[in-house]
Amino acid sequence: MLELWGRANAYNVQKPLWLLAELELEFRHHDIGSNPGDLDTPEFIALNPHARIPVLRHDEAIIWESNTTLRYLAASHAAFALYPEDPFARSRVERWMDWELATLQPAFISLFWGFYRTPPASRNQPEIDAAGRSCRLLFEQLDRQLADHAYLAGDCFSLADIACGVCLYRYFEMGFAVEEPAQVMRWYRLLSRRDAFQNTIALAFGELEGRLDF
Repeated sequence: MLELWGRANAYNVQKPLWLLAELELEFRHHDIGSNPGDLDTPEFIALNPHARIPVLRHDEAIIWESNTTLRYLAASHAAFALYPEDPFARSRVERWMDWELATLQPAFISLFWGFYRTPPASRNQPEIDAAGRSCRLLFEQLDRQLADHAYLAGDCFSLADIACGVCLYRYFEMGFAVEEPAQVMRWYRLLSRRDAFQNTIALAFGELEGRLDF
């Protein structure tokens, strides 16, 4: 049995939600993380000592960290189209997953929290501007990669697209003026045609606007 803990509108929780939808797997969803103390209970800390979401349980196995969860789900369900068996092909996917976690995600989260999650009166405009510049440069890197490939890791949709594509809807829809690189927009349109993307990522997120409490 698969179980997933984490609120459905959380950036990192949306990664496994998207993959679960792609794989059409049945699972039990514990939609927690919106209320104070949700993640501080002894029961949840027993699942993840860092008290962070998402957490996945597959029978007796417990997995945390969003990109590790993606790898586990794909490997345990033989989703080799998304996560190749060949070590070098797999490395192409994992490079972009690692880049997302180390580079793209911090820049995007800084912009999203600084601009969208922070009430206007409390915003730090220089920090928002710096985060916006960082995101612009990173999206230019994505655009160069996508100039030669239909998807990030090659010609096929993979975990790399889930990890890096989870931010696209919010990046382009949160009301912050951003550039629209041609190849990134082409890729965004490709991902947007997927039912799993529409059902887990392209969802209204207005409940997060001006909210710093979760």
